[in-house]
Amino acid sequence: MTCALREMRWWDIDAVLELERDLFPEDAWSRGMFWSELAHARGPEANRRYVVAEAGSRIVGYAGLVATGEQADVQTIAVARELWSTGLGGRLLAELLRAATTFECAEVLLECRVDNVRAQKLYERFGFEPIGFRRGYYQPGNVDALVMRLTAPENSVQGTEING
Repeated sequence: MTCALREMRWWDIDAVLELERDLFPEDAWSRGMFWSELAHARGPEANRRYVVAEAGSRIVGYAGLVATGEQADVQTIAVARELWSTGLGGRLLAELLRAATTFECAEVLLECRVDNVRAQKLYERFGFEPIGFRRGYYQPGNVDALVMRLTAPENSVQGTEING
């Protein structure tokens, strides 16, 4: 299945919410959270990058990043279950790391559920290293988060493709 990546826009929120609720039923983001993030993704003061992956007219993945000074934080990455292990998560992450480089960030941080080993392996392939834990970070399930950091994000995306 061929997927195209493009900037997330407000009209994508309903489809993104469907995927969000399927993948993260306990701690899904709200419509307002996505609206708030997208409000900071355009214009001269933009400090966020949100993208969606489309297969035909269907959104099958999305990802977002916020940049503050020299640090960026991966806010979310999600891929439809039927596309797990296809490389789409890596393409979304590579796009966020390109954005971090554009924002001139020296490091990228993220939180990952301690029980999401599949995601942790993806991040490790890109050079992220565990640096700590946030106890009870994911609510209401009270699941801990593994905090991971990548320095020099520009080195992790060389030679990666956005379309394919």
